[in-house]
Amino acid sequence: MILDRFRIDGQVAVVTGAGRGLGAAIAVAFAEAGADVVISARSKDQLDEVAGRVAALGRRAHVVPADLSDPDAAAALAAVAVEEFDRLDIVVNNVGGAMPSPLLDTTPEALSQAFDFNVANAHALVRAAVPLMLETAHGGSIVNITSAMGRLPGRAFAAYGTAKAALAHYTKLAALDLSPRIRVNAIAPGSIRTSALEIVAQNEAMRTELETKTPLHTIGEPEDIAAAALYLVSPAGKYLTGKVLEPDGGLIIPNLAIPLPDL
Repeated sequence: MILDRFRIDGQVAVVTGAGRGLGAAIAVAFAEAGADVVISARSKDQLDEVAGRVAALGRRAHVVPADLSDPDAAAALAAVAVEEFDRLDIVVNNVGGAMPSPLLDTTPEALSQAFDFNVANAHALVRAAVPLMLETAHGGSIVNITSAMGRLPGRAFAAYGTAKAALAHYTKLAALDLSPRIRVNAIAPGSIRTSALEIVAQNEAMRTELETKTPLHTIGEPEDIAAAALYLVSPAGKYLTGKVLEPDGGLIIPNLAIPLPDL
């Protein structure tokens, strides 16, 4: 059965930024497909809610409240997975972000912080995870969550877009270094209905602009990204590495402009 290729029964995944939004949806999807999960974010209450959803599916979730802007905290999650579940098969680097800012207001320090949060911390977890994946599962899969703004130019996204573009290329470089036993892919979402988009989605004029400028005329759901992640880590995606999936409704230009004045 082709659907069997989307099962990840008995595997163990680490998902960062899993308290809500994309990370939560990915963790629950993995549990539904048969995996146990280590989930980490700042808020224990949010993680506990996600863990409850995982338990309701008959799988196990280990909650790790942590400040994942600290690369050591991110890296430590790999060992936690092996300590709790005796193996590690999958890593999803979902945590990240940076606030929009006009180019000339974006300091070198802000650019460095965006790179550290989105790229260096993902690398810290990858470095810690790969030896354990090879030792306990004899291979594995890594998924990095980038963004459509890593390939589309938009005003005020110098820090965020640059960092996400770097993470997309890092994915391709890591895939070559870690092949053939570890597959590394990425997902570059467009506008997805999460808390980060809540202010926009609740404003009718802004939501209409988002939808109108998206070829599919709709905002995505977290489950759209979770489905892409499951495809990449499961046997269904076993012939992909070094690729960036773009579930973004067909965007070829940004679908929401930040109204900055011309110089």
